[in-house]
Amino acid sequence: MPKSPAFLRNPTTFVIFGATAAFCTYACMYAFRRGITAVTFEGMAFAGISYKIWLVTAQVFGYALSKGIGIKVVSEMSPGRRAINILFFVAIALLALLGFALVPAPYNIIFLFLNGLPLGLIYGTMLGFLEGRRQTDALVAGLTASFIFASGFVKTVALTIRADWGVSEFWLPFVTGSLFVLPMLVSIYALTLLPPPTAEDRALRTERKPMDAAERRAFVRSFRPGLVLLIASYVLLSAFRDFRDNFGPEILKDAGVQNPGVFAKTETLIALGILIVMALLQRVTNNFRAFALLNGLMLAGGALVGLSTYAYSTGHLSPGNWFLLTGLGLYMAYVPCNGLYFERLIASFRYVSTVGFIVTLADWYGYLGSVAVLLYKNFGHANISYREFFVDGAYILSLTYGVLVVGSFIYFRKRFRDRVILQEQESVV
Repeated sequence: MPKSPAFLRNPTTFVIFGATAAFCTYACMYAFRRGITAVTFEGMAFAGISYKIWLVTAQVFGYALSKGIGIKVVSEMSPGRRAINILFFVAIALLALLGFALVPAPYNIIFLFLNGLPLGLIYGTMLGFLEGRRQTDALVAGLTASFIFASGFVKTVALTIRADWGVSEFWLPFVTGSLFVLPMLVSIYALTLLPPPTAEDRALRTERKPMDAAERRAFVRSFRPGLVLLIASYVLLSAFRDFRDNFGPEILKDAGVQNPGVFAKTETLIALGILIVMALLQRVTNNFRAFALLNGLMLAGGALVGLSTYAYSTGHLSPGNWFLLTGLGLYMAYVPCNGLYFERLIASFRYVSTVGFIVTLADWYGYLGSVAVLLYKNFGHANISYREFFVDGAYILSLTYGVLVVGSFIYFRKRFRDRVILQEQESVV
């Protein structure tokens, strides 16, 4: 890895540089994955099922399988291999999009599976650059804001390319991804310039290191009840968020909104709000207090999804504002679980491990849930519109999610208090 430049020794410069590098890298990754969601392939079907449904299902299944592979690959990855591995994953994904463009339908469906397969490894790999630091909250805020912003931005870019350049629906994903190759290379290089965590970082946030199979099993055994409840809630979030992301055009079209620029507008507003809230968490030095605040934010997000949907259903909220508020509530709940929740959990219990493992483990189950929802909707209840299905899902998510998060927090709070009591007794002895 290249030597870190001197200007990164300044804490403010380090945060701005690191958060920007993380934001840009993961935003570029979305161009290799989400271009396909911007178009509908209207009138195309295979075996009586919408062609786009086949494509989205294949890609999400590949992405989910990637998370399962990543439990081992990401958690055992050495720091020196992170950058080259991200480049390798992106190259495979782009070649798969080229195959999708060249091979005729429906035989090109397999290439969407191959596209999703390497991309699911990138997020956990990137967390390795950012975790275990005093500034991790701000750095991860930049990273997580990227996938909120990029989801809408990439759709808007893809639709603009198609309208202005006349690119076909089949070539659109590859062309969109190709435009982001150079920015991706620059962003990854910027990540490699970040210095490793300092001794003070390790004292405040606990040492981070790769985990072998035995260490991963030991971690899960240590926190099994709380993790089971939390991951169950995350499955609901992942499925709901992925459905909104994949079928946003269809949901809004059915609701009467047909402006493609709405994606970049709504997701940018959401990203800015979440970025500010997550970055401010860096000011909370007590790790368990920050963990409790994150749980409160997650509960508020789940409630907002249900309340905004109720307001829309009763005619008190416009479709555009409803889509914005469901996204805001969704990401208020979703973003903490993509790094900061587990970052503060590890730091609270002083458990030497890596956030990349836990996030990838949660993602594995989360995307399996997403695949299950896609299969349930598209192959079992195809007669229900995407908007109606989304509305029903919002109510289910809002009610069930709150119960699971509260149960998980109660478990971790008890474990933490027991740990504090034990430490006090040992200090007396």
